[in-house]
Amino acid sequence: MAGSQIERALSLLESLTQEPQGLQMQSLADDLNIPKSATHRMLAELIRLGYVRQNPDSSRYQLSTKLVALGFRYLSNAGSDIVQSILDRLAEECGELVRLGVIDNERLTWIAKAQGAKGGLRYDPDMGRDAPLLYTASGHAWLASMDDASALALVESQGPVLDPQQLGVNAPRNTTDLLARLEVARQYGYAWVEQSSAVGTSAMAVVVKSPADGRSIGVLSIAGPSARLTEPRMHELASLLLKSAEELSGASPASELFS
Repeated sequence: MAGSQIERALSLLESLTQEPQGLQMQSLADDLNIPKSATHRMLAELIRLGYVRQNPDSSRYQLSTKLVALGFRYLSNAGSDIVQSILDRLAEECGELVRLGVIDNERLTWIAKAQGAKGGLRYDPDMGRDAPLLYTASGHAWLASMDDASALALVESQGPVLDPQQLGVNAPRNTTDLLARLEVARQYGYAWVEQSSAVGTSAMAVVVKSPADGRSIGVLSIAGPSARLTEPRMHELASLLLKSAEELSGASPASELFS
């Protein structure tokens, strides 16, 4: 493995994060593709600094709690600000409206946003509203994270659409249509809609999961005018959306937004 000493040290730490029970020195040397002697020197220095320890029974090298404590200290100091910074960055990168919805029992409520559109058409609805599950990308992303029976029961619990005429031309009109869209969302790992919740608007969304148990705790979405946010464009933005959702997952334990 080429790279600087610090790059090698960070790669060593990353390897140890994958194995809570620890790794033998030879395994780490093989992973890093460097001599065993160099691996030994790095481990000795990391042990001196308190980031790594060696299990006296198995001789395996393991992460200490110091690195974990640093991460949680950063998150606790940043609080909800770190969540907003993630939304702001994603909005800047995609140039559209970014929204975060939190899940509370059977409700998905939009609570935070960042506007990335600098001019021209802007989609910017009010916050604090519950996301309709039947015809929004946020709703589809959450529903796709559960089985079909649970998804349909949740949609039914929201009640019927008050005025179907206000929906977009591509809104699901029946159970079969909805379930087909949820299956596509499961295959791609994110949901998207075009002119579904309203004429002329598009959106894509992905669930944010708890780092502790993997349950869905929120939904992150990108929305904008259909003329600009086309289906090909949404697929181009998918990697940014998924990466930001992973960051929100990591920040969630320290954020009051997910409390």
